[in-house]
Amino acid sequence: MKKNDTIFVTITGVSSEGNGIGRHDGMAVFIPGTACGDEVEALVVKVCKSYAHGKLVRVLKPSPDRVESDCPVFLKCGGCVYRHISYEAECRLKAQRVQETIRRIGGLDIPQRPILSGPQQSGYRNKALYPVGLDQNGKLAIGFYAPRSHRIVDCRHCSLQPPEFSSLVNAVAHWMTLTGVSPYRQESNEGLVRHIYLRKAFGTGQIMACLVVNGKRVPDEPMLVKLLREAGEPNGLKSIILNQNTRPDNVILGIRCRTLWGQDTIEDTLCDLQFSLSPLSFYQVNREAAQILYRRAAQYAQPEGALVLDLYCGAGTIGLTMAQKAEKVIGVEIVPDAIRDADKNAALNGIQNAEFLCGDAAQAAEMLVQRGLHPDVVVLDPPRKGCSPELLTILADRFCPDRIVYVSCDPATLARDLKILNSSGYLPQEVTPVDMFPRTSHVESVALLSRKTENPYSE
Repeated sequence: MKKNDTIFVTITGVSSEGNGIGRHDGMAVFIPGTACGDEVEALVVKVCKSYAHGKLVRVLKPSPDRVESDCPVFLKCGGCVYRHISYEAECRLKAQRVQETIRRIGGLDIPQRPILSGPQQSGYRNKALYPVGLDQNGKLAIGFYAPRSHRIVDCRHCSLQPPEFSSLVNAVAHWMTLTGVSPYRQESNEGLVRHIYLRKAFGTGQIMACLVVNGKRVPDEPMLVKLLREAGEPNGLKSIILNQNTRPDNVILGIRCRTLWGQDTIEDTLCDLQFSLSPLSFYQVNREAAQILYRRAAQYAQPEGALVLDLYCGAGTIGLTMAQKAEKVIGVEIVPDAIRDADKNAALNGIQNAEFLCGDAAQAAEMLVQRGLHPDVVVLDPPRKGCSPELLTILADRFCPDRIVYVSCDPATLARDLKILNSSGYLPQEVTPVDMFPRTSHVESVALLSRKTENPYSE
């Protein structure tokens, strides 16, 4: 098999990135846009030592899971990978992925509950980041990056986002045309507009529009505000913010924000609590599915009368939803703005038994050990890279909580950390996959671990 060969393949599996997998000449071939059971004709685009990549030419015999895609940029944009199969088939694949990854990487056979999902597969995202640039013809392009590249696929309306976002994107594009403002070019660190960042609080309907720029201000700010208000106020726009990011790399947000109009934050409700969200706050992108996830996390945590340590707490959402039943909640987060939001959220809800600390999770955990604190329950919600070995050592050897609840956005790092914790005295009891990101390759999971021996700090 060599590049540009035409091959005929039956798809027998799906990769973690959502690509169909078949075999040809004894070699695995990864083909985007295919489904288990498809018989396809494909063009070989790259051959490696033990596998190859192909491009779908045509489906000869469709899988029973296959449906017609409803997106004009499906597979061109780097977002969705499952718009060509039924949602039932997608959930089945994601549940299998979590179970198989934990077995393969973690060497563990853990009871797994059925996958949970929210009621929406479209329009569910409460946050969108649209990169702004020029296409190959020099025309303004606003949309999303193509897979594995920084080439922008122009897409002003995405079915994963609320429909109200489209009019705000068009308003910014109109302002750029009228003022001649240039989009940012990373290769030269020139140009002004980097991203359009939109956020909606589904519980209240409030919307925030944030423009990420390579500078401190933009031309004709009153015109920008006027156009955005005309487009957004009928749909709940409450805040227009300028985020300053002059870094020469591809980090999306800068640390400085300036409010051009309206509120500095927007308010949302989650699990019967109110939350204040700044542009820099971490917040789950799917509110309905997040509520399902947090309720399962609370079932695992059993916070009644417990000291709960919430590591990687973001704006305090998970810990605060448990605070009413817990004796005390301590949250730790490295982003200062998120900690300020967490404090504000606790006050907003009249919660007085929550304390939030700003710092690295492992360093903060060490500090709490020095204070003589030994939590009954630890909730982990780390970024995709998972937890550091130092943190896991502190948890298992020095905190010795009765239970650990691990919320993960990557089955591979979850499996790795479960294996470490299992060898450090914590038995993985159960895991539940949660589809926070329908139609994409991503899947969230929440796992419960319990201490194998008696807690030396229990009374």
